[in-house]
Amino acid sequence: MTNSEKIFAEAVKYIPGGVNSPVRAFGSIGSIPRMIARADGAKLYDEDGREYIDFVCSWGPMILGHNHPKIRRAVQEACEKGVSFGAATKVEVEMAKLICESIPSIDMVRMVNSGTEAVMSAIRVARGYTGRDKVVKFAGCYHGHSDGLLIQAGSGALTAGIPDSAGVPENCTKDTLPAVYNDLSSVEELFGRFPEEIACIVVEPVAANMGVVLPEDGFLEGLRSLCDRYGALLLFDEVITGFRLCFGGAQEYFGVRPDLTAYGKIIGAGMPVGAYGGRREIMSMVAPAGPVYQAGTLSGNPVAMAAGLAQLSLLREHPEYYRELHEKADRFFDSMERIVKDTKAPCQVNHITSLGCLFFSGEPVTDYRSAKNSDTKAYAAYCNAMLEEGIYLAPAQFEAMFLSAAHSSEDLERTLTVISSCVRRYSERCYGV
Repeated sequence: MTNSEKIFAEAVKYIPGGVNSPVRAFGSIGSIPRMIARADGAKLYDEDGREYIDFVCSWGPMILGHNHPKIRRAVQEACEKGVSFGAATKVEVEMAKLICESIPSIDMVRMVNSGTEAVMSAIRVARGYTGRDKVVKFAGCYHGHSDGLLIQAGSGALTAGIPDSAGVPENCTKDTLPAVYNDLSSVEELFGRFPEEIACIVVEPVAANMGVVLPEDGFLEGLRSLCDRYGALLLFDEVITGFRLCFGGAQEYFGVRPDLTAYGKIIGAGMPVGAYGGRREIMSMVAPAGPVYQAGTLSGNPVAMAAGLAQLSLLREHPEYYRELHEKADRFFDSMERIVKDTKAPCQVNHITSLGCLFFSGEPVTDYRSAKNSDTKAYAAYCNAMLEEGIYLAPAQFEAMFLSAAHSSEDLERTLTVISSCVRRYSERCYGV
């Protein structure tokens, strides 16, 4: 029995399912979690001493790789002053200023403790500002586990085959209106039915919790136009895309300005943190400045703020990080596409900058329906084979691959060699060649 197996056997006794988040469970690929002992650069090391090239990157925030020396030093220096105060600090002001100066749509920002909390709070502000109750969300987009948004959710809910959670009262979701990602007509139909009742549209500008699904041309612009026409707010959930697609996130990349934006762990360099922000007149609704109550005794934790400030400052000061990362990510995912084409495997490669996904599907993946048609058994076999070769992927078809600045050319070439072998075996199985 491996050390990971021994630790997991203990874990299931004390932690539901043996994991503290469903996305860490390996049940959907018929395996158990690798218990990670440490990480450095683009590598993870498990409790058995095995090395993996990491394409999860703590679910996205490790854009500079694990254990970056300047970020580590910032955390160590912050810890020497105390790990938590529950009081106002200078560093949280510096973080807020950096975000507001960097993101044109944000005049004011409130720190919270997770992406879930950020989206939940932003929706409350949207309702308070507009005086409306209903929220449009898209099937397959995941915005955290707050009650009102667990309708046709992606990520762990999609992997487990439970699009709606037990324990969520019907009244909590009665004002959540599901639409179809990349289908503007489905959103127009909702506004036609509720023209003066929709407070906001919440959307992942690049859907990354049903695998990676890119917005089609005009989709995000169409959402902006509908919100303007009907007096609703547009909320971008940039927990995945923020500071990853480029420094300004999806809103800079696509040139579409939302009214509110939610961020997650990337603003803490992977530490537990989130934030939401927007125009001054909207954010002025937040207590204690306004009547929309939202609080958090640990929000703006000084250690998390120090880590995030170090990472975001590095990214802002060194635009070459993005240029080099995007160039190698394009080469990597383009090579994956050639592998799929050469083997004639019924697979799809969706990617944008350093974010991508290999779908085991014979049809283009553009929304929740087409994502769900993927061959999850094939992905399970593929993922397990990759793990055996030291390539660490998310243990579910409906998650993203993340590249970091720390991934070397050698890391990526080795990974492509293993992908080629695994996909070729899948193609041979499909065609009996």
